[in-house]
Amino acid sequence: MTCADPSASPAVPLGAAWPEPTAALVEREDALALLAAETARARAGRGRLVLLRGATGTGRTALLDAVAADAAARGMRVLRARCAPDKDGEALGTVRQFLGRGPGGRPPFYGADAQAEADRCWEALRGHAERGPVLVTVDDVHHADGASRRWLVRAAERIDTLPVLVVVTERSQYDVELRPAGLTHRLPPDLVRTHTLAPLGQEAAEALVRAARPGAGAAWAAEVVRAGARNPLLLHALIDDLAGLPAERVPDASAALYPGAYAAAVAWWLENAGHATGRVARTLAALEETEPGAGTGTEVLAGAAGAEVPRTGGWVTATTRLGLLTGGPGAVRWAHPLLRDAVLAGWTVARRQLAHRQAAEALLRRGARAEPVARRLLHAGTVGAPWASRVLGDAASAALDGARLEDAAAFLRRALYEPLPDTLRRRLLTELGSLEYCFDAAADGIPRLAEAVRLPAPAHERVHAAIALGTALFGRGETRAGAQVLRGAAEEEPDSAPARAARVALVQLSDRDLELRREMYEWLGKEAERCPAAVGPAGRALLLRHEVTAGVCSARDAVRRVRALLAEPAEPLAEPFLLGTLAAVAQWADELDEAERLVDRALLGRTFSVLHPMHHALHNIRTDIAAARGAWDWVLAASRARSAALRQPGPANGDAHALIALVETGRTREARHFAEGFDLRDARDSWELNRFLYARGLLRAASGETTAALHDFLECGRRQASRSVISPVVTPWRSAAELCTLALGERDEARALAEAELRLARVWGTPRPVGRALRVLGLVTGNVELLGEAVELLRDSPAETELIEALIARGRALGAPGLPALREAAARAEQAGAVRLRAEAETALGTKTPAGTSGTLLSSREHHIARLASEGRTNAEIAAELHVALRTVETHLTHAYRKLGIRRRGELGRVLGRGVR
Repeated sequence: MTCADPSASPAVPLGAAWPEPTAALVEREDALALLAAETARARAGRGRLVLLRGATGTGRTALLDAVAADAAARGMRVLRARCAPDKDGEALGTVRQFLGRGPGGRPPFYGADAQAEADRCWEALRGHAERGPVLVTVDDVHHADGASRRWLVRAAERIDTLPVLVVVTERSQYDVELRPAGLTHRLPPDLVRTHTLAPLGQEAAEALVRAARPGAGAAWAAEVVRAGARNPLLLHALIDDLAGLPAERVPDASAALYPGAYAAAVAWWLENAGHATGRVARTLAALEETEPGAGTGTEVLAGAAGAEVPRTGGWVTATTRLGLLTGGPGAVRWAHPLLRDAVLAGWTVARRQLAHRQAAEALLRRGARAEPVARRLLHAGTVGAPWASRVLGDAASAALDGARLEDAAAFLRRALYEPLPDTLRRRLLTELGSLEYCFDAAADGIPRLAEAVRLPAPAHERVHAAIALGTALFGRGETRAGAQVLRGAAEEEPDSAPARAARVALVQLSDRDLELRREMYEWLGKEAERCPAAVGPAGRALLLRHEVTAGVCSARDAVRRVRALLAEPAEPLAEPFLLGTLAAVAQWADELDEAERLVDRALLGRTFSVLHPMHHALHNIRTDIAAARGAWDWVLAASRARSAALRQPGPANGDAHALIALVETGRTREARHFAEGFDLRDARDSWELNRFLYARGLLRAASGETTAALHDFLECGRRQASRSVISPVVTPWRSAAELCTLALGERDEARALAEAELRLARVWGTPRPVGRALRVLGLVTGNVELLGEAVELLRDSPAETELIEALIARGRALGAPGLPALREAAARAEQAGAVRLRAEAETALGTKTPAGTSGTLLSSREHHIARLASEGRTNAEIAAELHVALRTVETHLTHAYRKLGIRRRGELGRVLGRGVR
């Protein structure tokens, strides 16, 4: 018992001011006024019960201390009791606590029956009241024993004629588990004065912080208030802990605070909330810890904590109102990382992992997509159930499709911790090893690929892994080791489709080693002669590509053979090689729509890893197609995206195209800086290096470095010849070298190169290489007719850049009669965004191209597609009618809009009659 002697303190006149409010009494003026009024009423002989309700930490006990101090100062007898959960076993224990005990520590009414004991307790209170006004305070009455609560209810009905004020505090916070009805529910409103304590307002809380740290900035004070959730208990404890730290930033972890009052206060708040509420609170903290700021939905939170959804939703709403949580029921989170950390303190790793597993299961029950479920499994322990590996695998596939490579690798790594059959483990190891090799600088992925190859699996599964491992070894320069892996896979079942796929992969990869390349193509040719079925359609497609690059095959014959090979039944493992190889041939033949369809078909039906030889090749062909169309912006964007993700030594094909795009769009300084970023002295020999040499030569030629440019072109040609790549369809290095040789005054040498180029171009027979060769030979010989022939040949080809070059050459050669050709070249260059060529045309004209002329020059394909669109056809309908890819329709329409100076489809009908060719 705590009982104040009225003689111990001098009387204080009624109405004197309350003591200066402490941190716990800020914004409690209404409660203090109520208590002052009720104190005066009790001193006047009319008692009442006052109930102070509020959440943990809102200052209930501080108010009891204040009213007790004031009552004692006014001469009132003060009887106090404080309830706790472990003291509710003794009947009337709380009443006995404030009434006191008899001699020897025994209750004064020990041994009486319950009713008689309650009556004698009442008589004891009356005895206190007869000696003067009495204040009875009971803190945390929700922990009191049932008999004491009933006694207080009965006392509230009888003290209105006594000078007794009973002030009781009760925790009134929404908890996940149901609590017994509070004291206020047992009393009629006219017998009790109830006051509910709310969290502090923002301004008052910030003023409290600034009073403790006068020099602190407003942002820091606001963050302290957020971490303290405007709760007086938490706020006061946090201010104490921050006393030794600079007022710069509130820590995110409670371990950074000393002496730890804040963490203790949070633990006290959780203890008072009960086991179920504490479990939900800590579960929310555990889920948020791995994805800070993301928030958690109420249903998922309830499932992860094993709680009822309605009760969890009520707790979320109530706790948000108290300032401890933020967000909404769909994505709730703790108000500050420090608060979250303090809530989570003491929970073991195993318990946190269990929360994540239960959250994953809750998401799965709700039908969530694989990725959100898998993100929870990343932080859960081994599940040991088939659904876990299935979800992680599906999430990895979705992440790969969305180019979220780090996410895909994380899901795959986590999946390997689950018990898996060998077939699935091999597949996951192959995918993960491929990702790590290509995109993770911290791991090369080869050990995972080697493990995948060693696992027992059907032949097609082993070959799939062997192709990935072989590609990795070739990429690291270990060509012989890579060849050995693929030969070993092919020898297991020599006449099977998987064996053919392994051999085709070896031929494809042999491009990285000249000696091996000669050996493999020689073997492939002999094998195809002996038995075409032995190499399969993919092997014959590689032979076709070899003939095309060697300059011994025409485009017409190549396209015919492409279509024949596509008509044959495809072997799944070899299909990527078939489609990719044929797409390259179609692109060289200026069948750009056909090439694009083949690339899309291969990539959209992707059944191979990112380390598959054709994965990079298909993206290269897509860039080649865009460059052939002069879509420089697309080329630059795609190149930057691929270069940022792909780990490849030396320049890649996309880098070469990007360099050309920068030159063609007039960004010579940027192009020079880009080219200087590659040290070609240590670059491995490859066709991509040769392509980059050609691109750097174009940059040097555009910059006036003719001799250096010629060196690059000739070196490119020498390297190509060593690979038996003779045809100009791959890299037209001769045309570029001819112009440099001519500029250096070596006309005879230039003519020899030009005639050789034209001869090879006519073998292939498409407008692009032939038109280019005619233009250069016309410039070398001064033959205007050849220039005119080049212009006419290129008009119906997709080679817009080549046509512009031919128009400029012809216009310059003709002098005054050539002005229309120069104007057309300038207009077309403006439409295509070819800044370099536009500048050349305008220089030749001696003027700027008149505004508005660019709207009159649609190509025949653009005009046809625009006309169909103006008639109301959808893009899909146009693509189906013209047998082209949907992407092609979209590209042509975009170009048409730009050339016509319009933005919407609905404007096509209005402008198409405006002199469009």
